Amino acid sequence: MWMWKEKLDKSIECFYKVRPAYGEYLEIMKAMGHLDLESRIGKAPGGYNYPLHEIGVPFIFMNSVGTHRDLVTMVHEGGHAIHSFVTRNLEITDFKSTPSEVAELASMSMELISMEHWDVFFKNTDDLKRAKKEQLEKSLKTLLWIAAVDKFQHWIYENPKHTVAERMDAWGNTIDQFSSKVIDWTGLEEVKMRLWQNQLHIFEVPFYYIEYGMAQLGAIAVWRNYKRNPEQALDQYEAALRLGYTKSIPEIYKTAGIEFNFSQKYVKELADFVKSELEKI
Repeated sequence: MWMWKEKLDKSIECFYKVRPAYGEYLEIMKAMGHLDLESRIGKAPGGYNYPLHEIGVPFIFMNSVGTHRDLVTMVHEGGHAIHSFVTRNLEITDFKSTPSEVAELASMSMELISMEHWDVFFKNTDDLKRAKKEQLEKSLKTLLWIAAVDKFQHWIYENPKHTVAERMDAWGNTIDQFSSKVIDWTGLEEVKMRLWQNQLHIFEVPFYYIEYGMAQLGAIAVWRNYKRNPEQALDQYEAALRLGYTKSIPEIYKTAGIEFNFSQKYVKELADFVKSELEKI
């Protein structure tokens, strides 16, 4: 894989290919020292884009260790950075702070849109195909995990006097509903029963996480638009981001050229689109 400096340069090149202004945004951040990407001893874990509202140039923090996940994190946080740049001139600071259904739409959409230019990162065709497959499979698997976490959270608070054993059973039933039946957990049953502990949202922000599922569906729809008409899709995507939080979430999604819709029919339509794209790789 890549060292963090090489990854940054390739990310800038990739964003330039998506739209020149997006590459310029990353270059501005690089020039200002607003990118802390490499992993080092004592550095806090995680990754995020932090908007600096006074100057309008955000800061990206992450821990690059030379894996494919680094690439996804970089383009994801780069999507947040684009959002920060295009809302910098909104008159009221609170308008720049959007709910996750909108904020994650910006970042998750860029994961998929940028994928059309991942040849910058992968010169080997087989590596490129594998990376794209992983990304699309993740887009669908993420929806299942989010659904499981959301249902489990509801059970926890609807049953406040439950025991540890009851909680583990509840999670087991939930994850079985949303996971593949192909995986053999023999000998690792206890690990499976504690998987929910990996999701920090359950501990830190109760009932927060379903928004990521909403945004993931929106991102798939934005990417579908991009596949059909790249420039129009980017114009709509950017117009939606520029609204900040001056409009309702459904209005922002409509501006992006997509629906704030979670019907079974619409979800299946988007999932089928991803599956069809997988088959083309």
